Amino acid sequence: MLAGRKHAYESGEADAMAGAIRTLAAAGVQALVQTNAAGSLDAAMRPGELMLISDHLNLPQRSPLFGETSDRRFVDMSAAYDPALRALAQAAAQRAGQPLHEGVYAWVMGPQFETPAEIRMLRAFGAQAVGMSTVPETIIARHAGLRVLALSMITNMAAGMAAETLSHARTLAGAAAGSERAVQLLVAVIQALDQALEA
Repeated sequence: MLAGRKHAYESGEADAMAGAIRTLAAAGVQALVQTNAAGSLDAAMRPGELMLISDHLNLPQRSPLFGETSDRRFVDMSAAYDPALRALAQAAAQRAGQPLHEGVYAWVMGPQFETPAEIRMLRAFGAQAVGMSTVPETIIARHAGLRVLALSMITNMAAGMAAETLSHARTLAGAAAGSERAVQLLVAVIQALDQALEA
């Protein structure tokens, strides 16, 4: 329902998507399905492939809930990415014959790309992918009572993991190259979620 997002690196604030996501919740939406472009920290996860996010690292330690004053701001994030929805997504991917990785997504503020040293740190922290979005939206969605499912399209290998120069143009090209397969999988996943949520 939402085409794109405003990133925190555009303003330095993490709550840019609060109004849109809370409007979806008020309209009766039960689950937020997110997509993003990400760099791979796993040599076995190549550009053009998809990763289901199982958990995240909020590296900037920014929260979109700073303006909240009630105790509701203390949101439990222990199952931020709904386990049942992830299982449905994996089953849909299997039926579609498409591989679907699963792992931890590290959120960095950007807009600059990471250094090789930062990537080594993120790998040591247990991340499999890195990007500049998704985590603030997940926090907002959980605060609004939505279930969350998120998929990363791997558009490039992270800094120091391949002999390539990182650029926004390369990210866009990587997204375009993998878009057909990603759309097919996303359609299968959304159909499975739709049936489950209506049951």
